[in-house]
Amino acid sequence: MNIFQWILNPRVPVGEWADSLFNWLLDNASGFFDVIKAVVGALYAGLNFVLSSPPYWLMILIFAAIAFAVSRSWKLAVFTIIGFWLIRSFDQWPNAMSTLALVIVSVVIALAISIPLGLLAARNNCVSGAVRPVLDLMQTTPTMVYLIPAIIFFGIGSVPGAVATLIFSLPPGVRLTELAIRQVDQEVVEAGQAFGSSSGRILRQIQIPLAMPTIMAGVNQVIMLSLSMVVIAGMAGAEGLGKAVNESLQQLDTPLGVEAGLSVVIIAIFLDRVTSAAGRNRRDSADAS
Repeated sequence: MNIFQWILNPRVPVGEWADSLFNWLLDNASGFFDVIKAVVGALYAGLNFVLSSPPYWLMILIFAAIAFAVSRSWKLAVFTIIGFWLIRSFDQWPNAMSTLALVIVSVVIALAISIPLGLLAARNNCVSGAVRPVLDLMQTTPTMVYLIPAIIFFGIGSVPGAVATLIFSLPPGVRLTELAIRQVDQEVVEAGQAFGSSSGRILRQIQIPLAMPTIMAGVNQVIMLSLSMVVIAGMAGAEGLGKAVNESLQQLDTPLGVEAGLSVVIIAIFLDRVTSAAGRNRRDSADAS
């Protein structure tokens, strides 16, 4: 086929290239993926055990106490008690705790990657320019596509669900962290430089505290995206509410689908309100200082 025929009838075998890459990684980096699977699996199993072992009423009281301590709102505490009691009344408590464990593990790992990467991008334009198109690709890739490499590298279960979830939720953490640091008033930074502070000290004591409200908004978005991925992760065999929703679709079980879906909504509202309140507290502290 000459160049003119190829232009008229193009075929770029990206899928075959990706398949070759995945096979090469499996052949040459299987040990690396085994380590990730072991670490993520252990974190998930341990956290799931911690959340599922106590009586449900004790966990509800703990969640309500956390909500009140962060927000200082008795309304949020009451909502937490009623909401999680409803989850228990739906017989979805074990699934809810599995989902919460999956979300927490995914969010913690995602933030451990995204926040340092966002800080680096804010301080280096070359890194920012290299990261931006990758983030654009990650945010526009259909969610189902994330399951393909996750299942190939980690098999079926909660680990591929957690890996796909944390990768899907990374972009807003990076973007909002970078934005937060870049929006810090340069006069304040220059004042720190004038007093002889090092760049590391300026970052720790000036830029990060002032940027923390926006960073917390990024944390909130990471959590929300993680929850939105839960149902999709259930298709990879991840335990929890996502698996229940997928089972309801396969069996056309309306009651199961509604109850599992409402449980996801309740957890999402709880996490959203708690992280939003934490962000407001950081903002108030920054304004006071």
